[in-house]
Amino acid sequence: MVATYLKRWVGSRILNRTTRKGGLDLSKMRMFPSQVSMPLRRHGVDPVPELAKVREAEPVHKLAHLFGLNVWVVSGHAEAKAVLADSTNFSNDIRPLVGSDPNKPSEGIGGLGFTDPPDHTRLRKLLTPEFTKRRLARLEPAIEKIVQDQLDLMEAKGPVADIVSDFAFNVPFLLIADLLGVEESDRDRFRALGPARFDLSGGGIGVFGSASESRDFLFEIVRKQRKNPGDGLIGSIIREQGDDIDDVELGGLADGVFLGGYETSASMLALGTLVLMRNPENFERIRNEPGAVDAIVEELLRYLTVVQVAFPRFARHDQELFGQQVKKGDLVAVSLSGADRDKEVFGPDAEEFWPRRAPAAHLAFGHGMHRCVGAELARMELRAAFSALAHRFPDLSLAIPEEQLRFRDFSIVYGVETLPVQLHAAEPEQVAG
Repeated sequence: MVATYLKRWVGSRILNRTTRKGGLDLSKMRMFPSQVSMPLRRHGVDPVPELAKVREAEPVHKLAHLFGLNVWVVSGHAEAKAVLADSTNFSNDIRPLVGSDPNKPSEGIGGLGFTDPPDHTRLRKLLTPEFTKRRLARLEPAIEKIVQDQLDLMEAKGPVADIVSDFAFNVPFLLIADLLGVEESDRDRFRALGPARFDLSGGGIGVFGSASESRDFLFEIVRKQRKNPGDGLIGSIIREQGDDIDDVELGGLADGVFLGGYETSASMLALGTLVLMRNPENFERIRNEPGAVDAIVEELLRYLTVVQVAFPRFARHDQELFGQQVKKGDLVAVSLSGADRDKEVFGPDAEEFWPRRAPAAHLAFGHGMHRCVGAELARMELRAAFSALAHRFPDLSLAIPEEQLRFRDFSIVYGVETLPVQLHAAEPEQVAG
């Protein structure tokens, strides 16, 4: 009886603190309930086995009922594609669940991921020209230089280095800072703003608080460049659009590019290196087989799918979704990592990394109109980075047993905290010693 009373009392306290007039306020939550954590949990690089069991039994599964809100997880590949492509029956507008002060733009929800048409269509058109293959080709020399410079620094620091802090985060950060046109004097502050945005261990307060700080910074950059446009993407949009795009919208777009191109690529570089080091043949193929790195990168994207869930969708009306009755306002979370392990699409060995797997349409970048606009840029980074690693450090290996690695426990973007590596094979006398 006492335990039941305490449980109800704690639940009511949490509810009172996380609700507002009109409904639930995610930004006030100090923790996210454990019932919704399953799609974000992993064992090493693999999603927890419960996700596969749910996918096989119910590709659309009711995960929880919280604060009057049904939460569904979609983990089947075909079902995930259908939901991600459907803007008629589902909305990405999260504003009804996030209390914010309209007088504080940084507390608003910016970027493309939480926007519906027609605003999404208009804003995405501003970014799309910057991410075509033709435009991105001009970045190849910059990517190569950034990668080689970071490898030089690792070589000087060796014989042991940390792939996470010495390489994986530096490469995408420097590239995104260049792409957006962030000045050198602002970069130290800029660097620290990414990882906390995806860490759910501090609840909505941590996520949305970090988001507000990040957008505040980018609004400052936009305001400065409004007076003196730089050479990067922010300055380019200001010159082309002028007052047709305001600071809040442009800051939100820049924030989306920053988030999509920094933390996600860093996690892919670190976890991808870990997976490749498990078999020396992987680096050997990259060095010796033309085009092998392309297929290896695609399989790494599928196998790791570091963005574990897509931007949340909300049902616009009562509907049947693959046999399940979804109510208006229900939250539908698409498990990208679950869909990319679907045996119906990727074969009986879908849970394994197989670099010679026949190409198939993975969902690592999402699908539909909210598919990552920077997907090709990410591929360019990964191909350049893994190729350079394979050639510079052909004997790259873990410096500690893999079971000692620490991974992020509860994050939308999955990653490893540190990845200590031995850059070169030990000399014979070192082995003997």
